[in-house]
Amino acid sequence: MIGRKVGIVGSGFVGATAAYSLTLLGTCHEVIMYDIFPDIAKGKAIDIGQSTTYSPQGTVVTHAMTLGEMSNCDIVVITAGVPRKSDMTREDLLMINAKIIKSVVGDIVKYSPNAIILCVANPLDVMSYVIHRLTNWDRNRIIGMAGALDISRMAYQINKKVGFGPGQTRAIVIGDHGENMIPLPEISAVGGIPLSQLIGKNDMDDIIQKTKEGGAEIVKHLGTSAYYAPGRAITVVVQAILDDSRIVIPSSVMLQGEYGCKDVSVGVPIVLGANGCEKIIELELDIETKNKFLTSVASIKEGIAILEKNKFFD
Repeated sequence: MIGRKVGIVGSGFVGATAAYSLTLLGTCHEVIMYDIFPDIAKGKAIDIGQSTTYSPQGTVVTHAMTLGEMSNCDIVVITAGVPRKSDMTREDLLMINAKIIKSVVGDIVKYSPNAIILCVANPLDVMSYVIHRLTNWDRNRIIGMAGALDISRMAYQINKKVGFGPGQTRAIVIGDHGENMIPLPEISAVGGIPLSQLIGKNDMDDIIQKTKEGGAEIVKHLGTSAYYAPGRAITVVVQAILDDSRIVIPSSVMLQGEYGCKDVSVGVPIVLGANGCEKIIELELDIETKNKFLTSVASIKEGIAILEKNKFFD
């Protein structure tokens, strides 16, 4: 277990929940937390550290006052970023969060040069692309964590419809982590039984819509975005990498010809293992789904174009 070190950049609700989940499960040897407000990272690290007395493994939980202190990590999770406010344009949000990403990536490259980066900052697919451009690392080492969350939301909706099979539901979502995401109930299953043999088209359509609205529904009730499900989803991805589990899970990765697309990071099924993205699985998509996927890709490229227009990468 020595050497399994995970850095978490951003100690807000999502970052802290991920840290707590990792320690609760004993996934890694050390979790180190960083935040632009150091006392937040320190206070939460102490609180989470005190909870490890009852964990299955003795996880060390520490905080970093600077990113330079977050060194030699095996995985770095980036949750830092701001949510979109009512007076913000899409361009405003993109530029603010891209600048936040830029402010931390240089230090990650310098102090954890062999790490795998897990991007959780929004807009997820564009920010994952930004990390690729800024690091110039092999594409397998940059993973956008969206699919693990989206399929958990879809599985939740499926279980509500069928009334059985929690833990046996296998959902699939591709495309961007946003309004153009593409839940695929036709190739989802419960206990190995195709969903199409358990429910009808109207129920499938309802699952698709409610999956796409999953995050917004939580904001409506809480007044803030979700953190328990995202935090747990981060843990699933981190554990798969550290354990070399080679599980199949949708993630935002850089495409270089797969699905007929290039130079864009978007959600597709991948094999997750010790090297990060071990393999991209290309699904055979029908014409309708292919067009939806291309629409999703186009929306991500629009975000990238905004950054290019503002000379972000110069």
